[in-house]
Amino acid sequence: MSRRANGEGSIYPYRNGSTAHVWIVTPKGRRQRKTVHGKTRPEVHDKWLRLHEQGRRGPMVPVSPRLRDFLERWLEETVRPTLSPATTSNYEMFSRLYIIPDLGDRKLDKLMVRDVQVWVNTLRVRCQCCFQGKDAARPEPQCCTLGACCHEVASDWTVHQAWRVHRGALTQAMREELVFRNVAALVRVRMPRSKKMPVWTVDEARRFLESARADGDPMYAGYVLLLTLGLRRGELLGLAWEDVDLEGGEALIAWQVQRVDHQLLRRHTKTPSSDAPLPLPEIAVRALERHRVEEARRRLAAGDMWGDCGLVFTTRLGDPVDPRNFHRDFKLRAAKAGVPVVPIHSTRRTCASLLVAVDVHPRVAMAVLRHSRIALTMEIYSQVSSDSTRDALKRLGVELSGS
Repeated sequence: MSRRANGEGSIYPYRNGSTAHVWIVTPKGRRQRKTVHGKTRPEVHDKWLRLHEQGRRGPMVPVSPRLRDFLERWLEETVRPTLSPATTSNYEMFSRLYIIPDLGDRKLDKLMVRDVQVWVNTLRVRCQCCFQGKDAARPEPQCCTLGACCHEVASDWTVHQAWRVHRGALTQAMREELVFRNVAALVRVRMPRSKKMPVWTVDEARRFLESARADGDPMYAGYVLLLTLGLRRGELLGLAWEDVDLEGGEALIAWQVQRVDHQLLRRHTKTPSSDAPLPLPEIAVRALERHRVEEARRRLAAGDMWGDCGLVFTTRLGDPVDPRNFHRDFKLRAAKAGVPVVPIHSTRRTCASLLVAVDVHPRVAMAVLRHSRIALTMEIYSQVSSDSTRDALKRLGVELSGS
């Protein structure tokens, strides 16, 4: 019988079963002994072989952390310093509500592909209202607590996002050499289908703006910018007067307002490709000029209570507008105008449709909307001249103003 070589470890009886140890190299370069246990010698022998295989692949940690502990450290040390506050908040939410309750107590080196697959399958069919205690937290229970389950299962998008967060965390664990493979990446997850969002016609967009102008809506100028420039909600609310040149007919889009953890934050746009000086069509210039006059009147009426945040669109006291409040007012305005009540993000799609309706070249429309695809093909920007962009927006303004 051949003897084991030095450093291969050994298997021996221990308490009510067997145990084995193998000498490993830690990520810090130290040589250390790692031990496994089992009820039978064959079971321990299999673990001992897997331990050797892992040791040959690279450094190993003596004691693997639990997934919940690693997620907390990953969010604090990797996600928070590198990603936006809104993205960080989403990652924390998916970890807290969807990953940790099911897999948080598992050690990283014990996590298997089947564990992740079962978790994904469970998310698709489990009522989240029951599992997360949503109904029980209400002052007056309405469904699950009363025995009438509402079957609030996670959408395909939610399942996919939770899986992506899990996969991202395990990718970082691989970089830190805590695991030798990403078991989440080996799981097949159904891609969510994008829903077809409704858009307004040119006539509906005109009716919406005419309704806001006739009623003296304080956000009329904002609605004009949404429909003529295709701005995102946060970009519109983050626009400052210092970034608007009414004489030159241009606005620099580089900031956004977001609500994160019950706070309003003004920060740069998500990607450099989103930053762009856009020409203002005549209808937008006229609307902003009237808006500035109205703001001066409100500033005078507010006196010392004026917030003076420097933004174009503010509350009646000069403070930043909450994106959720703006979304609510937008839907109310659509209802008053008698047009379909669409999500506010649909205005970007509406703007694209309007640009097409006035025979604007698709590449010009993509430059106006600053789609992320343009960032991957920068030559498109070089093929769209500023004169073409300005001309397209001018024609769109004529269509919307009805002149």
